[in-house]
Amino acid sequence: MDTHFAPAERATAEQLHSAHEIISHSVVVEGLLETVSGLLAVLNEQRQIISLNDTFLKMLGVKDPIDALGLRPGNALDCIHAHGAPAGCGTTIYCSTCGAAKAIMSSLNTNEPIEDTCILKANHHGQDVDLVLKVRSHPITIHDSRFIMLFLQDITLEQRRAALERTFFHDINNMLSGLVGASELLARDVKTSPMVDIIRRSSLRLQKAVEIQRFLLESESDYGELLQQNVSLKQIREDLTTLFLKHPASLNKTLNYSQDYGEFILLTDISLLERVLVNMITNALEASESGETVTVSISLETDQISFSVQNSQIIPDDVRLRVFQRNFSTKGGSGRGLGTFSMKLFGEKILGGKVGFISEQGEGTVFTLSLPL
Repeated sequence: MDTHFAPAERATAEQLHSAHEIISHSVVVEGLLETVSGLLAVLNEQRQIISLNDTFLKMLGVKDPIDALGLRPGNALDCIHAHGAPAGCGTTIYCSTCGAAKAIMSSLNTNEPIEDTCILKANHHGQDVDLVLKVRSHPITIHDSRFIMLFLQDITLEQRRAALERTFFHDINNMLSGLVGASELLARDVKTSPMVDIIRRSSLRLQKAVEIQRFLLESESDYGELLQQNVSLKQIREDLTTLFLKHPASLNKTLNYSQDYGEFILLTDISLLERVLVNMITNALEASESGETVTVSISLETDQISFSVQNSQIIPDDVRLRVFQRNFSTKGGSGRGLGTFSMKLFGEKILGGKVGFISEQGEGTVFTLSLPL
C-alpha cells in the first residue's frame, strides 16, 4: 500500500488479538492503564491501538475497548487528515508534520522514548476542533513483542492562553509606547504644568507595571533594566495611602504609618519597590480581622533602609515553609501564588535587597524588605 510517511501495513485480526492478550496479562501495563490520569494507549509496531485507558475511552465516546482495537491514533481521535489515504493515520501527505506520528516513528526506529507536540484538527460532531497535545512515545518489549506506550496530554487551553497573553502584551506595549512618547513631548512643550508631569510619570509607571506582569507570567523571560530614579519616602507613603484608601482589603481595617517619612530621598525603581510593598500590605490586610490594624514602618541605618509591614495574625507552621514558593497559595482557584513569590523575586533578585518574615505569638507577622543604600 502507498504511503507518504509511515509504513501502511496493518496487523491481521489474529495478530491484534494475540497482542491484546499479551498486554492484558502484563501487570505493569495494566497498572499504568488504571493509574495514569491522562490519555494512554498501547500501540503495536504497526501503530494500531491494542489497549487504552478509561480516560481515552471516554474521550472517544467508546464503551467497549474492543471497538478501538486496531485503530490508529489519528483515526481514533477523528483527525481530519486520517482518511486522506487508504491506509489512514500516518500515511497521508500531512503526517510527516504531525508530532504524534513523528514521535511514534522515532521511537520505533531508535527504540528510545520521544516527546513532541501534536497540533491536531479533529472533526467532532460535524465541527472542526483545533487541539494541541503533548505527546510522549515510549517503546516497551513484552515477551519478545515490541509495543509503544503513547501518552497524550491535552494542552490546548494552555497554548491558547499563552497565545492570547503574547498578543495582549504585544498590543498593549505598542499602545503604551505611543502614550509614553506623547507624554514626553507634552512635557517638553508644557514644562510648568504639574498635571503634565503627573501624566508623564503615570504613563511611565503603567508601562513598567505591564512589563512586570509579563515577567511574572513568563517564568523564563529576562527582566528589563531597572528604571532608577530619586524618590522621596513621602511620595511612597502618599502613593500607598491613595492606593489603599478604597481598597477592598482595607474595609473595616486601619492602615497605620508608624512615623513621619520626611523628605529622605531613595534612588530606586519605584514601580518594583511599590509592587513589593503593595503585596506585603495587601496580604497583611487580607489576613487581618475586622477592626484590626496593619502597621507600615521604616528603619534607616547607615548602609540600608528597611520597610516592614506588621499585622497581628500568625502564619500556620505548614504555610510558613512555602510562603515564597511560586504558585503556592492558601486561597482557592487557579492563577494564584504570585504575590509572595514576586516579593522575593523583585526584592532580592532585581532590587538587590533582602526579603523575609517572622511570625510569632505576641508579635504577629512582620514582612520586611531591606535595601542597600
